[in-house]
Amino acid sequence: MSKRLAAHVCLWLLAAAFALHAQSPVPDPQSGWKQLFNGQDLIGWKHVGEGSMRVENGLIRTNGKGVGLLYWTGGPVGNCTIRVVYRTGGDYDHSGVFVRIPIEPRDVEMPTDYGYRVQIDNHPETSYEDEYHLTGALYSFTTPLARAWRASPEWNIMEITLDGSRTVVVLNGAKVTDYAEGDPVPERKFDWEPRRGRRPDQGWIGLENDDGKKHTVFFKEIAIKPSH
Repeated sequence: MSKRLAAHVCLWLLAAAFALHAQSPVPDPQSGWKQLFNGQDLIGWKHVGEGSMRVENGLIRTNGKGVGLLYWTGGPVGNCTIRVVYRTGGDYDHSGVFVRIPIEPRDVEMPTDYGYRVQIDNHPETSYEDEYHLTGALYSFTTPLARAWRASPEWNIMEITLDGSRTVVVLNGAKVTDYAEGDPVPERKFDWEPRRGRRPDQGWIGLENDDGKKHTVFFKEIAIKPSH
């Protein structure tokens, strides 16, 4: 092998190594947060169900007709805080962040029925739903303690803490949900609402694509930080 060819091969290997490093979720040693989205592609994520998600201008964007789920393939998580930075395309667009999904998703029905969806929907009344379906609520299980969302096109910072069997949601600095397994919840009102029952302390996480042709939501950051 010539010296020039060897030099080109070395440069190519270095470039490939840097690219792989940039795509891998690496924890920030100072903050403790591990970024799950690299701002370039959906490596480490998988979509199930209808529609799709795509990366557009460094953001994850809901896309396509139908309901689907983009889940993180890194395995179940617990005793941690999940930070999601998002904005809606319009004030009536909606989505959700799934947590405590008991097994790796193969469709969207199982996570809907047996996980929790932290709702992103500023106007559930347009779907004949009530305050149990507002932004920051565990969809159909809880009502928000505060209405802390920022309307489009502002960014929102949602932090979901999984502390054993307790789920706490803080939106833009305000606590909006504090729920522990066994707390009273209302009966199901609609067929599409999740089934009642205990969720696991550790579970898979994902982002909902709720008919991306109608409801556009952008995600700028998804990060995770262990609690202890």
